[in-house]
Amino acid sequence: MAGGSTTRGGVFTTLASIYVVLTLAALGRSGYQIATKFSDAPTAYVLSAFAAVVYLLATVALIASTSHTTRTLRVGRIVALVALTVEALGVVGIGTLSLFRPELFPADTVWSNYGAGYLYIPLVLPFIGLWWLRSSREAR
Repeated sequence: MAGGSTTRGGVFTTLASIYVVLTLAALGRSGYQIATKFSDAPTAYVLSAFAAVVYLLATVALIASTSHTTRTLRVGRIVALVALTVEALGVVGIGTLSLFRPELFPADTVWSNYGAGYLYIPLVLPFIGLWWLRSSREAR
């Protein structure tokens, strides 16, 4: 199947749209927190900024992974795989740490409590993204 012709369906459009919204939300939140109250909880705010960068990378890489250019498609898939894996490990790791060691996070991060502040979307999104990468590869 031609590069990308079957991969830009409804699931991809929804996935990419959610990533765009989550990226903007995390960038806005972390930018505001770092600019206005960084000294209150620097670790939490830097982690939120890191999450925003991961979301941005995942968004761009997922879009690139549907390219009609073989090289762009391949690089996009690799970067998406790394970004989604980092995202999954981050939300599970920070989510768990924030439950068992809440004193480490005097303010919530995007990934605190498994993304509860974002309706748990940060918890499920990387796994949906990984599933989509696998299923779109099989469709090719």
